Amino acid sequence: MATLAITGGQLLRPDGTIARADVLIDQDEGTILELGDDLAGTGDATLDASNALVTPGFVNGHSHVAMTLLRGHADDKPLDTWLQEDIWPAEGELTPEDIRVGAELGLLEMIKSGTTAFADMYFEVPEIAAAVDTAGLRARLGHGVVTVAADEAAAREDAQTSIDVARELDGAADGRISTAFMPHSLTTVGEEYLDEFVPKAREIGVPIHYHANETTDEVAPIVEERGMRPLAYAAEKGMLEPEDFVAHGVHVDESEIELLAEAGTGVIHCPGSNMKLASGMAPVQRLLDAGVTVGLGTDGAASNNDLSLLDEARDAAMVGKLETGDASAVPAEAVAEFLTHGTADAIGLDTGRLEPGAAADLAVIDLDAPHLTPPHDLVSHLAYAAAAADVKHTICDGQVLMRDREVQTLDERAVCDRASEHAAALVDRAAE
Repeated sequence: MATLAITGGQLLRPDGTIARADVLIDQDEGTILELGDDLAGTGDATLDASNALVTPGFVNGHSHVAMTLLRGHADDKPLDTWLQEDIWPAEGELTPEDIRVGAELGLLEMIKSGTTAFADMYFEVPEIAAAVDTAGLRARLGHGVVTVAADEAAAREDAQTSIDVARELDGAADGRISTAFMPHSLTTVGEEYLDEFVPKAREIGVPIHYHANETTDEVAPIVEERGMRPLAYAAEKGMLEPEDFVAHGVHVDESEIELLAEAGTGVIHCPGSNMKLASGMAPVQRLLDAGVTVGLGTDGAASNNDLSLLDEARDAAMVGKLETGDASAVPAEAVAEFLTHGTADAIGLDTGRLEPGAAADLAVIDLDAPHLTPPHDLVSHLAYAAAAADVKHTICDGQVLMRDREVQTLDERAVCDRASEHAAALVDRAAE
């Protein structure tokens, strides 16, 4: 058994408190063996966490990781215009190699900002899975289905691809990859395809993930055509089960909040993207008060424009207060949960807690910085002051992915150079 000791740090415990303790990890099993006061010298290898906060690795509940290639390509536009005029035309030119390169760039950024697990909706998913395998992260992956503007054969093929990907890739990367059936949204996938393929997802035992109530334009058509709210429609289609999770949930009313709470379906809050696209402010405190499981996501780097969950955490806290007009809403303690086990629970991954037997997914945040001084309240610092560049070490499944800011599993310079080359060529093709 190979072991790793993380010593000298202060730990964020599952109950949200901070305690001085070392961590001993079984690297072969990828689990935490022990938390103790003095475990220095007990591991085959050691990571120094002196003057640092040791947290569970952060969990990104909703992303389109390969969209890093479109970071900064089209900004300052409303969602529909942005998608139809800029993003979808560019995505139509993406090659499998582009997606592999873009995914590697996104995973590099995640590792450098302390993220160890994420959920991702995109296409050419085997390329993303290969990047995850190499980078060493944990993920729930799925092929995004869009049937609007497609003929029946193409639409059915797209939906079947999502089922096939979910079946074939589940358990890949030595078990670090889980999957889901991922219809893009309730307005971009036709009812007949939901009727046919949602039961197939249930047959193979995977959750369902989709965008819901992101903008008023996603709500109004369903209300007008069906006389019901979008999440009532989702429930009617069997898409609101405890294992399922939706992205955004900005424009939900009280009846939908109640539906989510009763169903146990998670909501992934993406405040950075929602602000940038002027989609609105999700009623996060009301969701929490109702007992809804809330997680945190970055969305894609084209609408954020970074993949740092620490940035997203600060946004979530600030927007939560603004939406309610109450400075006590969405407090630091809630945000710490969003970063870790709250999102893990929402997307159904067994991670996000520092305790014996738990997955050895951790981030070590260096506290030796002016913006993290004085250390009155480290949970507050995590929510309001810490930045991606403060992450010193990142560990996933017991393996060190970043040590002293040096990524171990990817060649940082080569990844960035390849991404720049592919992004330039992609934009040129899209402009032709």
